[in-house]
Amino acid sequence: MTRMSLDALPVPGSPASAAALDVATAYLPPALLNHSLRAYVWAAARGTADGLTFDPELLYVAALHHDIGLVPAFDSHTVAFEEASGHVARVFAAGAGWPAERRERLADVIVRHMAPQVDAATDPEGHLLARATATEITGKGADDYPPCFRDEVLARYPRLDLTERFLACFQAQAARKPGSSAGGAVRSGLADRMAANPLGP
Repeated sequence: MTRMSLDALPVPGSPASAAALDVATAYLPPALLNHSLRAYVWAAARGTADGLTFDPELLYVAALHHDIGLVPAFDSHTVAFEEASGHVARVFAAGAGWPAERRERLADVIVRHMAPQVDAATDPEGHLLARATATEITGKGADDYPPCFRDEVLARYPRLDLTERFLACFQAQAARKPGSSAGGAVRSGLADRMAANPLGP
């Protein structure tokens, strides 16, 4: 990637985007809120650098809701956290006046962020969010971003206690729902991958 600036990235200013930030701020602990905001930043930066056409509002709202199924108010004992997050986002989008097709797209983007790969041609927002969250949690692809840009992002949205908090959430999900994506991630060595993240704890 060439040199880039955080303030040069597209940040949607729609009422739905502002409301999504209000909801995320109300329900996510600070570390998960910053994680969600960074996920959007990494995703938007990659999409911009790669010349990928994406919907900034859809990506932003998805990023802010993608982990909401991990918090107690919306945790589900029956479905994986990304599915629970998709349900919450779908309800949010209905309240925001989004048409049914756009609500479904939002939920799909959130559910797919846990997939190993998402086709950029058919789902650019899902592709970007999946890659951005992998960067966030395990550092995959972090070196693709210029060091000065990484520093700028981490200074504006500090990681705080993300590793400890996120790992605890995933371990709790794995214990209750061993067949879920979180269960698979924990069994495959998530703790070690998070500890080695070059972005920090």
